[in-house]
Amino acid sequence: MKIGHIQKTSLIEYPGKISAIIFTLGCNFACPYCHNPELVDPKRFVQPLDQDEVIAFLKKRAGQLDAVVITGGEPMIHADLIEFMKTIKDMGYLIKLDTNGTSPDMLTKAIEGDIVDYVAMDIKAPLERYEMVTGTPVNTDAIKSSIDLIMNARLPYEFRTTLVRSLLNPEDILTIGRMIKGAHTYILQHFVPSKHLDNDFIHESSFTQEEVADLKRQLDTLVKTCIIR
Repeated sequence: MKIGHIQKTSLIEYPGKISAIIFTLGCNFACPYCHNPELVDPKRFVQPLDQDEVIAFLKKRAGQLDAVVITGGEPMIHADLIEFMKTIKDMGYLIKLDTNGTSPDMLTKAIEGDIVDYVAMDIKAPLERYEMVTGTPVNTDAIKSSIDLIMNARLPYEFRTTLVRSLLNPEDILTIGRMIKGAHTYILQHFVPSKHLDNDFIHESSFTQEEVADLKRQLDTLVKTCIIR
């Protein structure tokens, strides 16, 4: 595993649990609004952490932390992810996995092997607009397979979309809502200018409060829970 950073304590990333967050290096998307460019752009990669030291830290904190969240970058581009998560799982931790859904085969292994306890998947756009939003060729069949897999798994999950006005419009969000109809949780994340993969996105904006409120009213008829962040 190539680990770029570890946040030793979080009270919000795993709902209801105290967790550590592990950020992996590398991603197979190039979303211009990504706020972790040092984990996505090889030219900006930080020096990887020593995996053995990360494992040693987690062993030391076992019993004090409830869970470990593995995010990125995109964790599933790493061939040894399943083995890494199993090592953590065997310490007694709950595991939450953040993913973009491009590796349904690995996701199947993680779910069927009872290695993950919670899955959060970013849905970037309606399927037909994925390549435009992510800046890369995308196998949208894999995206759809991951959505179906997560919705049919017997574990907590959430889908989430970042609201970037220049890339998405309200109808796009409703299209996603219809695609995940019946989903347990769909989170709309306001775009917040900060640091981004594309520096020009510092000038971009999110949807208006009125647009988001109207979307929530409509999404509440499609999914069980719609959350605004």
